[in-house]
Amino acid sequence: MRKRSNGEGSIWPRKDGRYGYAAFVQTTAGTVKRVQGSARTQEDARKKLTELLRQADEGIPVSSENWTLADFLNYWLKNIVSQERRPKTYQGYEGVVRLHLIPGLGKKRLGKLNAQDVRLFINRVRSECQCCRNGWDASREKLVCCALKGGQCCDSRLSTRMVQSIHAVLRNALECAVREEIIARNVAKLVKVPVPKYKVNRGLTVPQARALLKAARDHRLYALYVLALCLGLRRGELLGLRWVDVDLEAGKLEIVQSLQRVAGRLQFVRPKTSDSERTVPLPPICVEALRKHRRKQFAERSDRWEEWTEHGLVFPSRCGTPMEPDNLRRSWGAIRKAAGLGEMRFHDLRHTCVTLLLNLGVPPQVVRDIVGHSDIEVTMTIYAHASLDDKRNALKKLGEALD
Repeated sequence: MRKRSNGEGSIWPRKDGRYGYAAFVQTTAGTVKRVQGSARTQEDARKKLTELLRQADEGIPVSSENWTLADFLNYWLKNIVSQERRPKTYQGYEGVVRLHLIPGLGKKRLGKLNAQDVRLFINRVRSECQCCRNGWDASREKLVCCALKGGQCCDSRLSTRMVQSIHAVLRNALECAVREEIIARNVAKLVKVPVPKYKVNRGLTVPQARALLKAARDHRLYALYVLALCLGLRRGELLGLRWVDVDLEAGKLEIVQSLQRVAGRLQFVRPKTSDSERTVPLPPICVEALRKHRRKQFAERSDRWEEWTEHGLVFPSRCGTPMEPDNLRRSWGAIRKAAGLGEMRFHDLRHTCVTLLLNLGVPPQVVRDIVGHSDIEVTMTIYAHASLDDKRNALKKLGEALD
């Protein structure tokens, strides 16, 4: 039998008539581990050894019995999430894995993880005070709650939505392990978690929307608020919009990128989902607002030509660079206050667009395509809520019919 070189592994005959094989492979943690097995014939042993080395080269776990959940989660983030998902999504998944899944379940063997493990973990996450768990109060110069001797726990628990997100990340990771035939089933699917209640009746009424546009009329970002209200564009889509994506003559624009802050810096990334990449018609109010905005931007660039850095953006900073999302937040705060809109969020302009379109009788499928929802169920269940007046009128009609 030819002697194998270092890194090729080894095959040998055993006393029981079978053939053993072994190889040193590198784990995702960067350590080297010896993995061995056996086969009925020398040829079978050679095939298994070749497959073992191939999987090791590709970073695939060699055995679910030896693979901890932490090992697989690191492999999943590096080789799948980072390659297939947006940077912002990766950042969110990585935070959940690092802060919750690895500390809570990381030492569990992937092949032995069961539904009870997941259930107990979720219950613990839901009930645990995060201040006590992370030592937030203990790290303060002046103790105020949990770390005080005889003090009272502040009971800072994770929100229902955050618990759902933790469960969703675990479920997605295990689903990948099933697809790659590392485990037989996804035990996270067997565990149900509370579903967060979405706040209803968010959004502006028609009079409030008019008040908003009136308050923003002379602002340099007036066109941005018109597009947010009339087209339901997301904040990142607005800040990533380029003039090359806008065709005022044809009355349409293309959503092809989004501006996001990822790992502390601004990045242009692909839109949220494949359905978010879309062509949106421009109604006259949007075309007029964009024409005026472009003229004002030309003048602004001429006045600041020495410090202006051209990026071709429709809504850049005053120097032509990508706008900090926090600057838009401050702008929105001032305009919201001037329009008397209370605590309305900027994202509620998107909600307003969806709700008003549906109330005008626009088919849900058309609304879905305009705003770029991935699922029409999102359009109907999260965004569309009948107003109190609509409910009152409906019940009034019922009462009149029964009278």
